[in-house]
Formats: sequence, structure tokens, C-alpha cells
Amino acid sequence: MSLVLPPRRRLFGAGLAALLARQARAQGGEGLAALGRSGGITFGTAINSGWLGDAAYAAQIVTEAQLLVPEWESKWAALQPRPGSFDFGPLGAVASFAQAKGKQLRGHVLVWHEAMPSWLVDGLGEGAAKARSLLAAHLDGVLAATRPAIRDWDVVNEAVANAEGNPFTAATPAQGDLRDTPWLRALGPGYIEEAFRQARERDRTLRLTYNDYGLEGDTPWAEEKRQRVLRLLRRMVGAQCPVDALGLQAHLLMDEPFRPEPLAGFLRAVRELGLAVLITELDVREGQQLPGGLAARDAAVAERVRQVVGTALDAGCRTVLTWGLSDRDSWLARDPGVMRKDGQVHRGLPLDDAGGRKPMWQALATAFGSRRG
Repeated sequence: MSLVLPPRRRLFGAGLAALLARQARAQGGEGLAALGRSGGITFGTAINSGWLGDAAYAAQIVTEAQLLVPEWESKWAALQPRPGSFDFGPLGAVASFAQAKGKQLRGHVLVWHEAMPSWLVDGLGEGAAKARSLLAAHLDGVLAATRPAIRDWDVVNEAVANAEGNPFTAATPAQGDLRDTPWLRALGPGYIEEAFRQARERDRTLRLTYNDYGLEGDTPWAEEKRQRVLRLLRRMVGAQCPVDALGLQAHLLMDEPFRPEPLAGFLRAVRELGLAVLITELDVREGQQLPGGLAARDAAVAERVRQVVGTALDAGCRTVLTWGLSDRDSWLARDPGVMRKDGQVHRGLPLDDAGGRKPMWQALATAFGSRRG
């Protein structure tokens, strides 16, 4: 079984081509994909297959992004909702769109403690042998099917526990540095390495990424999270585990202070292990201290993005993805756990809810442009 990809055809339909032309005239100039490419940087975004029929949404993606990651469609619950029954329809729609528009695609995520169907949670509770067989069967089905389309996967996501006292995300009980999850309970700490080794066995040419959040801030809990992730990566590299990259989610929190130096030091240590660094899910959650006017809010968000992305690019990061492009389509506007409590919408992505480019877009464009040559 494999993703059904159509033969290559004209890049755009007539309607989408006209919309892109109008958008280019209105926005003035190239999109972030082209600006990044000129500086040796790949810019991309998360997309949702259910919105691809919206011409304006599709036009934004075509103009701004080169690398696409499915927001939901490549998670376990989407791909294998029932044991042994794979559904590649929604992911196939994303892959078809990417191929038709000349875009690259990455996968998110093979092993995570969320987006797990109930049958999988039950199966992991039946012991290590059952857990290994479930993991092997999923990797067999998914990596074979997606091989033509996806060459980079988040293999394991968010396996490291939050530090105690973190006020922004609830800490979960930890066993050592690791989060208490059904995978940890079934297979012990070695489940991470096992997932990476199994992925490499099935495809020796994939880039295999460990992905996590909460690594950017200048706080004691962010520093503890960085040290836990670094210890994990060092153990993996020391054991010759086939990990190729760290995914820095960069769901930034404006209530969390930031200085470049702690993040820069951490990223240097990651690069010294021989690993690439990717920004995989960039967006900004406004806090309670931001000023109320749109101009001031946008300026504060743009400055934080400039600082964080600039620090990562200085450390050798060459892949930057946002978790969506416009405020209208952001999870920050629809997830009750992260929505603003005052009824306003977070201004945390490059485009506003009408698709206009915001100061955050310009911050990214400037950061990419500074790397030219």
C-alpha cells in the first residue's frame, strides 16, 4: 500500500494561478519560501487537508511555503484508526497537493503519547512483546507507504518531562528525565532508541528527528528541559542510535523571558553532537502583559521571533516551519487550552486573519535575507 500520487501536471489551476497573481501584487514581492531559499534556508508550514479546497488558503501555502508538514494527517490515530487498518486518504491529499505544487513534505509523528487510538493504549498495556509488535507493524505500514513522498520524520515527539514548577505547561510525573507515557510504561526508557533503530532499519535514507517543546526561554524550568533533552541526545549518540536532528518546536510564550545566550549555548551543544537543528512548529502565544493595540502587539511578537529565529539560524539551523500561516487558521485561535481569555485572537503567525503580512512575516524575511551569501 502506498500514497497515491497523481502524475505531475501544471503547477496551478487557472483560478488558483489568478489568485496567486492578485495576492503577489497586493503583498508586493516574493514569499518566505523564495526569500528563505536565497539564503539557503527552507521555510515551511503545517497544513490541514480539510482546508485545501479553500483557494485563498491554498494560495497562501503556495506563495509562502516550500516544506509542508501535516497538522494531523500523519499522526497514529489518523493513519491507523483501527488495528491493522491503515487510512492514507487525508495524508494522500496533502501529499498530492505538495507534489502538484512542487513542495516538499515531512512527517509528524511516528511515536507520541497523544493522538493514540484507544486500541493502541490498550495494546501497550499488554506488555513489552505486544508493544514491540504494534510499533513494528505501524512502522512497516507507514514508512513503506510514505517513502516516495516523505524523507524526514519526527520519530519521537515530546518524550522528555517538563521540569517541576513550570507555570506554562502542566508537568507530568517523570521517570528520570522522561515523561510518564504508555510507551515508557510498556518498553521502558529504551523505547525511544528502539523507535529510531526500527525506523532506520526500514529506510536508511530518512532524516530521523527527535522533536520537543519548551526549550527556548530564559527560565530555570526551560534550562532544566534543555539539559534533559541534551542528556537524552547524548545518550542516543553515544549508543550509536540513528538520530539525525533535533526539532525545536518553538511554540513561543510572550510571558516567558528570553535571552539569546542560553538557547545559543544549548544549540551549539546539539550541533557538536553532529545533529541538525530544525525549527518545526513556530508560533507565538501572547501573554497577559502585552499592550492592547495591534501595532504594539505585532511589534512585540515580531521582536521575539527575530530573536529566537536569529539565534537558531546563527547556530546553523537551516529549516524553519511555522505551525500554520495565518491567525485565522491557527490552533491558537481554536484550542480552548491556549486561546486568549479576553476574546481577542493571538497574533502569533506571519499572516493576519485576512492573509495580510504582519511584522512577524517581515521579521522572518529579514532574518532569512541576512543569511544571503
